Amino acid sequence: MKDIKDPQFRPPTNIQISQSVAILIDGNNIERSIHTEADDTNTMLNFDALIPKLLVNRGLSRLVYFREGKHISAKLQERLHNYYHGSVRPCHKSADIPLSIYAIQVANKVDTIIIMSGDSDYIELVQHLKSEGVRVEIAAVLSTTSQLLKEEADHFHEITKEDWFTLTPKKSHKHRDKKDRDKHNKP
Repeated sequence: MKDIKDPQFRPPTNIQISQSVAILIDGNNIERSIHTEADDTNTMLNFDALIPKLLVNRGLSRLVYFREGKHISAKLQERLHNYYHGSVRPCHKSADIPLSIYAIQVANKVDTIIIMSGDSDYIELVQHLKSEGVRVEIAAVLSTTSQLLKEEADHFHEITKEDWFTLTPKKSHKHRDKKDRDKHNKP
C-alpha cells in the first residue's frame, strides 16, 4: 500500500467527495492576524483564493463572517452574499460566543466546520464539535495561532500572504480637486 505522504501517491479518481462544509470566520481575529503579519492595516483576505483552497472539492453549505462592532464594510457583506451566499453577523463584543453558538446549532447539518481563527478560546468548542462527530478544521495565520488549538483540530490550514491582498489608499479629494483646478486654470 502506498503512503499518502509520498508525492507519487495519486488517490483514486472515481471517489466523489460529498461533504458539506460550514466556514465560520472570527473577522476581528483574522483581520488582526493578517494586519500584524503584513504590518499593514490595509491588508484584507482574498476570499476568492482562500475559500476554494479550504474547501478542496467539498461543498460549501454556509459561510458566516462574525465581526465585532457596528462598522462593517457594505462591500464585504455584498461580496460574501453574492459570491458565497454568505452573511456577516455583527457582534456586540467578541465573536467568540456568537460563533460558538452558531457552530453548535449547525453541527448536525454539516460534515465539517472550518473555524477561521487562531484564538485559544475555541479549544472547548472544537472538543465539543468533535465529540458530536463533526470534523473541525482551523484556518488561521500560523504566527498568531494557539498551538493547543492546532493540536485539537482535525486539520490546520495555514493562511499565508498568498491568501490576502493590500488595498492602496485612495488619494484624498483635496489633492485631486487641486490637480483638477490647476489643470483647468492653465493657459
